[in-house]
Amino acid sequence: MKFIHRLGYYLGGFAIGIIILMFFLNGKDASCDYGPNARTRKNIALKSFEYSNNATSILASNAIDTASVRQLVSFGNVIFSESDTKAKPCKIYKLKNTYKEREVTMKIENCSLVARIVDFKIEN
Repeated sequence: MKFIHRLGYYLGGFAIGIIILMFFLNGKDASCDYGPNARTRKNIALKSFEYSNNATSILASNAIDTASVRQLVSFGNVIFSESDTKAKPCKIYKLKNTYKEREVTMKIENCSLVARIVDFKIEN
């Protein structure tokens, strides 16, 4: 069998497989959170948030609502070198992101049922 025929069969089968996968996965909440950064962000974002007094005052003074904080967590970068992943009972993570072109740094205690925003800093 010539190479062009084999290539045609391969591409035809590949296209049919992709269509079948799209049919079965359509409407499902499938995600590929395999990296440690993505897994940590997803774990924190799924929990209810609590805010320390310091974080609440900074959020109020900068007019940042809780929905924005959730977005900052969901799309931020976890800085593992500055995080305490071995702390008991709650692991402490440091996240960085940008909000209105300003650098935001958050320190989050990730407990089993709740994520507590301990510190919230906005760089000028």
